[in-house]
Amino acid sequence: MDQLIYAIEVVLNGLMTGVMYALVALGFVLIFKASGVFNYAQGVLALFAAMTLVGIQQGQVPFAHMINATFGTHLETFGWSVPSFLAILLTAVVMVLLAFLIEKLVLQHLVGQEPIILFMATIGLAYFLEGLGDVMWGADIKRLDVGLPQGISDSIEIATDKWFGYGFFIDRLDIWATAIAALLVAALVAFAQYTKQGRAMRAVADDHQAALSVGISLRFIWVMVWSIAGFVALVAGIMWGTKSGVQFSLSLIALKALPVLMLGGFTSIPGAIVGGLIIGVGEKLFEFLIGPMIGGATENWFAYVLALIFLVFRPQGLFGERIIERV
Repeated sequence: MDQLIYAIEVVLNGLMTGVMYALVALGFVLIFKASGVFNYAQGVLALFAAMTLVGIQQGQVPFAHMINATFGTHLETFGWSVPSFLAILLTAVVMVLLAFLIEKLVLQHLVGQEPIILFMATIGLAYFLEGLGDVMWGADIKRLDVGLPQGISDSIEIATDKWFGYGFFIDRLDIWATAIAALLVAALVAFAQYTKQGRAMRAVADDHQAALSVGISLRFIWVMVWSIAGFVALVAGIMWGTKSGVQFSLSLIALKALPVLMLGGFTSIPGAIVGGLIIGVGEKLFEFLIGPMIGGATENWFAYVLALIFLVFRPQGLFGERIIERV
């Protein structure tokens, strides 16, 4: 009986972790739906957004290190702090401006190119943004606090202790992250399925030239999608940054999205959610049930092995589109 109760707790924590994975995977799906290319820069976008948010919150002077080294000044901050909500709005504006610049300086010149060319462009973009973030805000580890509750939920612990004789340890930040991610996902699904812009996004993904020929503005779609992906990266950066601090490793959360995408499919928003939940619950349960028998530390390994096995039988993922080309 005790093992069953512990397993229920593991599943709950796995579901919440899975939602966090899905949040990262959503950014990849959005870009893939609009351009048909895997966006290598999505993890760095989350890092850049979180660094910008902290910088704005704390009133840091952008490029302070470079300015001080060049002119011998001692600039650090403006001497004010910005409320969290306003800082999030300003960071969202920065991400939209970044989307404009990416379209203007990079994507506009690659219309009609092969997907591998666009993929290589996102690799270059990832390293550029990583360096730009360090130069703007410094490479030190930063603490991010936007007022989200953290710590073990006392109410859940007391309630489950009353029901099962064992109090579940559920982090309140994970509960908030799950709720926010669920709202974001519902909004994105509705946008992609029921709006004119969502249908145009899918048309652009199918064929750039055909979309242009029927009057769809490729530039508008790319700016819109990169702006949304930037906002999703901001939300993911807030959740993961609040959990583990804003540092270089935040960009590596993109690696956790890969098995989610393999499982759910690269073109499906609901697939990202289902894939995230399967990976989140699966890796926690595997670690709980099988991990102790083989030495533990199996979470990352299990996620990729599961995705690899799944690819063998269904390469397009659970909800991905199977494209058949006739010659």
